[in-house]
Amino acid sequence: MSEYKGIKGFQVQTRTEDPVPYAQALADDPYAGVWSSGGSLNTTRYAGAGNGILTASLAISGGGLPSPPTITANVEQYDGSSWTEIANVNTARSEGAGAGTTTAGLFFGGGTPSAVANNENWNGSSWTEVGDLNSAVRYHGGDGTSTAALQVSGSTGADVEQWNGSAWTEVNDVNTPRSTLDSVGTTTASVAFGGREPTISVKTELWNGSNWTEVNDLNNARGELGGAGTSTSGLAFGGSNQPTAGSFTNTESWDGTNWTEVNDLATARARIKGGGASNSSALGFGGTTDGGGTQVNVTEEWTFSGLDPSTTPAADYADAITGDFYYNSTTGQFKNIVTGVGSWSSGASLGSASGGRGGAGPYHAAIAFGGTGSPPTAAQAITELYDGSSWTETGDMNTARFMMCPAQQGSQTAALAATGTTGPTDGTLNELWNGSSWTEVNETNSTHAYACGAGTSTAALAIGAGPSPRAINESWDGTNWTEVGDLNSGRYFEQGAGTQTAALVFAGDPGGPFTANTESWDGSSWTEVSDLNTARSTGGGFGTQTSAIMATGYTPSFVTNTEQWDGTSWTEVNDVATARNRPGSNGATATAGLIVGGYTPTIVTNVEEWEIADFAIKTVTTS
Repeated sequence: MSEYKGIKGFQVQTRTEDPVPYAQALADDPYAGVWSSGGSLNTTRYAGAGNGILTASLAISGGGLPSPPTITANVEQYDGSSWTEIANVNTARSEGAGAGTTTAGLFFGGGTPSAVANNENWNGSSWTEVGDLNSAVRYHGGDGTSTAALQVSGSTGADVEQWNGSAWTEVNDVNTPRSTLDSVGTTTASVAFGGREPTISVKTELWNGSNWTEVNDLNNARGELGGAGTSTSGLAFGGSNQPTAGSFTNTESWDGTNWTEVNDLATARARIKGGGASNSSALGFGGTTDGGGTQVNVTEEWTFSGLDPSTTPAADYADAITGDFYYNSTTGQFKNIVTGVGSWSSGASLGSASGGRGGAGPYHAAIAFGGTGSPPTAAQAITELYDGSSWTETGDMNTARFMMCPAQQGSQTAALAATGTTGPTDGTLNELWNGSSWTEVNETNSTHAYACGAGTSTAALAIGAGPSPRAINESWDGTNWTEVGDLNSGRYFEQGAGTQTAALVFAGDPGGPFTANTESWDGSSWTEVSDLNTARSTGGGFGTQTSAIMATGYTPSFVTNTEQWDGTSWTEVNDVATARNRPGSNGATATAGLIVGGYTPTIVTNVEEWEIADFAIKTVTTS
């Protein structure tokens, strides 16, 4: 006997809701650390020391300004939501260090305001003076337990002392003496970071129980910062740029090898203290908001939220499979799942209208630098950082210029601005960005104004040159530039993507009609590949050798066209909203990027964000 489905077709699965693939769920609700408000201290101050964990910490003694400082013996205990005053220390002091827990702690060194060697032991109910440090010290780091602690560097220089429960012993010094640093860990595994030496420091050193070893630096130099965690799972937050009065919100996470910038404190503070078991659970309290003058009682809690990819099972989510066809019984619609579609949306406007900017970094952690104002030859030295919601102006370039060869695969903490033009003069200047300032480094061998770049701050290319079109190509190894294989077609006003050994160049001006020509670089030579659909120059481009985006530009009219490269050919996709030329551009991949500013022909602050979704669900018309 025949079945209905055999006569009329195939069965269609029914769902009550559209599927959400696990990858998309993670993207929508990422697992990330964030600071949130905790209970305020009862006594406004910068604490002398802190110890403990997120739900059980001590704020020990401390003080504040004006000079001479008022120093309090007050001690408060945190229970995860509020602070309670408990027994005072015997000797009030600030700028000390602590170790241990809320039931067995240690408070050593500090200032009264002069540096002292005092050491006090906490048994959970009272403080007792025990064996003093060998040297009076303040502005030092400290970590460990009540019976095994370290005193690290500080006002005495490089000195380090170790506590065995009854006495302090001098052990091997840190490599770089500094004050106002912090340290976390134990007597056999500790990490010390930041401080002042005498300028603010990015130095990080690891202690293995016998010796200190210099390891990878912080991304942001600072002193008077707070810390929490261990030698392999740490957190550094707040701080100041002594001796000026700026306070920071910056937070960095340590994994035992590298520091990574994560979500900032809500309140910028120096002289902040903290406690915490790891880089996923910590507390930051007290401090000063202007590098010294204004004390606060603010407490912030560092916790993680979102879907943890290591613990959340994908089975909790209905997987979306490309090509899937189903009936949504809730909406009464037939639907089909297709591959992701890219689109442009409005981003936050630049702080300053600009064209011809250099750029680096992913689209929600981007840096844009240099450029031109109005007229188009008014070179700028401006540097702005983007966090996905706003631009913040930071340290200017040493030399104002535009139409450079930026290393787009760089970052907000490591960017390269090669060559460019000041307006009247094309140059060979090269500057390196370290996260806070630009430094002039070795120049290119030839000018590459109005050209493009690829790669990172330590491995880059400067490709092509203008305004007379040239095919010249130079490679940067982090120290010097070397001429390598030329393009097949000389050009300028082109766009680039990719790395030092796998790059793509497309569009531009070869000295005649605008070109659609595309060339691919394998580390030694260029090969012509499939052309763009629309020949043009002075657009925006980003991505990799096998997956890139070319957006807007000049044909010789302003166009909105966007094309996507898949490693073989270019396909026209969704257009930008605002046609323009000479925008800056950012993006390490073709799935997410920015075009920044430019001319329409009026100079603009407009920013557009490009993003390709993991998938798309299309409603199927059945009538």
